[in-house]
Amino acid sequence: MWVSVDLCVVPLGVGVSLAPYVAACQRVIEQAGLDHELGPNGTAIEGEWDAVFACVRDCHDAVHALGAPRVYTTLKVNTRTDRQQSFRDKVVSVQASTLSGA
Repeated sequence: MWVSVDLCVVPLGVGVSLAPYVAACQRVIEQAGLDHELGPNGTAIEGEWDAVFACVRDCHDAVHALGAPRVYTTLKVNTRTDRQQSFRDKVVSVQASTLSGA
């Protein structure tokens, strides 16, 4: 099943700067070969269900490996059975509706 997620991984107990942990997770996503886009408060990822959720697990492993004793994650999950629509397609659709006044 094709899935699109918004992933926000937050290491706890590591101080205020989270950039090194976010970067580690981004490397995991890139190595997984999944389509993704980093945002200011999370990362959009899409692909086959098993690959995406294995990647989420691998992000946790990577953040723990950097010394985070606890990881708190929020995950929004979107699936469709009628068609495959990328997260970029969704943004374009909303932008087009905004421009047309619909």
